[in-house]
Amino acid sequence: MPAAPQSTRRSPRLRAAIIGGAVLVALAIGAIWWFTARAQASGTAGGASSGEVRGPDGAPRERADGLPAATHLSVNELRVRDLAGVRAFYADAVGLDVLDESEDEVLLGLGGEGIIRLVRSEQPLPQPDDAGLYHTAILFPDEATLAATLLRVAERAPSSYQGAADHAVSRAFYFGDPENNGVELYVDRPETEWVWEDGQVVMGSEALDPNQFITDYLDGEARGTATVGHVHLKVGDLGEARSFYADTLGFDVVSEADGALFYSAGGYHHHLATNTWMSAGSGPRSTEVGLGAVTVVLPDAASVDAVADRLADAGVTTGTIPDGIRADDPWGNTIRLVAAGE
Repeated sequence: MPAAPQSTRRSPRLRAAIIGGAVLVALAIGAIWWFTARAQASGTAGGASSGEVRGPDGAPRERADGLPAATHLSVNELRVRDLAGVRAFYADAVGLDVLDESEDEVLLGLGGEGIIRLVRSEQPLPQPDDAGLYHTAILFPDEATLAATLLRVAERAPSSYQGAADHAVSRAFYFGDPENNGVELYVDRPETEWVWEDGQVVMGSEALDPNQFITDYLDGEARGTATVGHVHLKVGDLGEARSFYADTLGFDVVSEADGALFYSAGGYHHHLATNTWMSAGSGPRSTEVGLGAVTVVLPDAASVDAVADRLADAGVTTGTIPDGIRADDPWGNTIRLVAAGE
């Protein structure tokens, strides 16, 4: 398979017609995010922590009881019932390469970088108001690669489209895979354009026309790579989520919206988010289908050990996995913390 989606030259009118059919689909996951994101609260979440380091722009960089600045996300695992159908969406429509495959698992990515792992499961599909995955956000390095991907999805899976928004720090397009796992395809704006106020990043929510984006960028220079930029989760209670993801794991809370918290390490606009928009009051997940595990990569084994100690102090049970540990949040969303290059 090619290393990246191949763009073809088309007239702006034809591009608009292709995307236009998809835009008529009722907005769902993406729409909720960009309207509620307008309700951000000002001020830091919980105040500065001991040993905290902030950049000249006010962004949190690192703290003694937090995650290293080099923290990033890696392969997001999904458990699916229809392995062939979901595989086709990510491979044929989104254009990810199949990097490894067996009868019950498929690893997909771009440029040799793993992004999505699909694992077959016979358990039932989750309900919309269950805790679990909200979306996996795939970050593209340039607008041209993203534009080619958007055109490909519009041609091959137009009904998967759910919305788009300019979030000031990024431009994002939202889709749903065949089992309603949310997918965000996005590109960051330059970090120098991000605005930080009192330790929180300003994330807007302006209209974004996918047709115009494709017209503007399709013929640009495309690197043809992508990574997992962030993962957004559904939870039952934001206070419990803050306790687990910020106070225990060590992420910084860098933005708050009505019903959502956004977490970062090292001053990124967000690596993780949790919301209660559809799942307020939900208890532990009743099925493993949907999110399998989020993978958080730390720079070394010592960093993993530090998180393991915080989890133990908080009474959270952990398990050992290759190169790291795993732990479940209060709703059964699994987080894997692994050391880079181990």
